[in-house]
Amino acid sequence: MKPLKRSARRGLLVAHVSISVSWLGLTVGLLALGITAFLTDDPATAQATTRAMKVFGDWLLVPVALLSLSSGLVLALGTPWGLARHRWVWTKFWLTLITTALSIFSLRPGINEAALRGSVDIDLVVAPSVATTTYLFITAVSVLKPWGPTRRGRRLRVPSGKGVDERSPRRTA
Repeated sequence: MKPLKRSARRGLLVAHVSISVSWLGLTVGLLALGITAFLTDDPATAQATTRAMKVFGDWLLVPVALLSLSSGLVLALGTPWGLARHRWVWTKFWLTLITTALSIFSLRPGINEAALRGSVDIDLVVAPSVATTTYLFITAVSVLKPWGPTRRGRRLRVPSGKGVDERSPRRTA
């Protein structure tokens, strides 16, 4: 993929961070609703919270997850970081892909079933808890950029060892 121009990269980065933070917030909201529905003894409260979860699941969960995945993928492929050059990017990609798939094929159907029943079981507390923890880990990885380059990333470096890759005359780290 052709490298993104600076203005496009910056705009996409702002969009990606905003979307990803929205996904984290959405999951925290689902967690709060799930805990409320699970712990309440009031059937009306349980039914209201499961309906609210269904609205989030139907209208926000899938688009936000797919936008986060696709914007991150475009950023990885359009910048010197690359998708498979650094372990932290590669880790973020796979965790995002897995959590997107789980959100679409497991969490959303679970929310729909709970909305039909009007009650929540422990699964709709555990799933958003695990998702929130994963998104916080992904955020930490994004900020800290731990680990070194992948085997492919080491091969693509210029032999001078100054951290410059073949596509860009600027330092990558």
